[in-house]
Amino acid sequence: MSKAERLIEMMITINAKRHFTVGELADEFSVSKRTILRDLQELEKAGFPLYSEVGAAGGYHILKERILPPIVFSENEAKAVFFACQALQFYHDLPFEQETISVLKKFLNCLPTDIQSSITQVQNKVIFWTPDRHCDSPLLKSMFHIIVSQLAATIRYSSAHSESVRTIIPIGLYAMNGLWYCPAYCTTANQIREFRVDRIKEIIEEKPYHKEKYSIPSSIQAYLETLEIGNDYHIKIQLTDIGVKRCETEYLLARGLKTLPTGGGMIDMEIRQSTLEWVAEYFLPFGNNATILEPIELIQLMKHKVHELYQHYV
Repeated sequence: MSKAERLIEMMITINAKRHFTVGELADEFSVSKRTILRDLQELEKAGFPLYSEVGAAGGYHILKERILPPIVFSENEAKAVFFACQALQFYHDLPFEQETISVLKKFLNCLPTDIQSSITQVQNKVIFWTPDRHCDSPLLKSMFHIIVSQLAATIRYSSAHSESVRTIIPIGLYAMNGLWYCPAYCTTANQIREFRVDRIKEIIEEKPYHKEKYSIPSSIQAYLETLEIGNDYHIKIQLTDIGVKRCETEYLLARGLKTLPTGGGMIDMEIRQSTLEWVAEYFLPFGNNATILEPIELIQLMKHKVHELYQHYV
């Protein structure tokens, strides 16, 4: 094994161990302790965050902010990294905003000029556009750390109707249409609720909780897979071609959307009771492009909302 290969292997090994002795590395790489000490000095000069402790229980430790070993990328892999980061550029807030900018600068500067030019062409021609909501989420990074640390949080939350203090047990974070959402078990409502991160005004307290006491999804993926699935109401909504195009972009409704060979389409699906109000609000501006056939509760709700709107302009 060459010296360069040994240094790369050593970086990988150190990242995995985090605590080690010179003797352990010497045995593992079949070289002398003196050689290992010289290698460690070179890694420290290169910026690898090591510190040593003396004594019987001493040795080397790696700091929390670790540096990853070199990784070899193909040209298409390098483009894929930038393509993925492109999807985040229109989000007003990110948990690692500065780090994202930093890593892209480091990454781009290491690439050959022709690949840099090719990536620039991709950036100029393809984007994942996300609407700018003009909603700051200053507590996004704090919520991220609370979720990763598996803690509960007491927050001051400003909803569309009121402001309240409540304790939540976050399931995770997801971004959609330019906004960040935190589904969490709310101990006040005794059920899972969705909280917009930009509406969290203050984190009052962070604390551990007894996991066995609450029945919540184990991951954000598990939560999203069952999002809004329920059988409280069976909805059937007839759509024109325009109505179909509008519903194709809505995650919840697209699952129950079927296009018809004669034109238009039909939404035929089961929903939760808590979703009924949202469905009525969503279809209110559709006008004649959507006709609700069932349930009667949704039809009555639509009539009520249309009447309210009419009275507003009388």
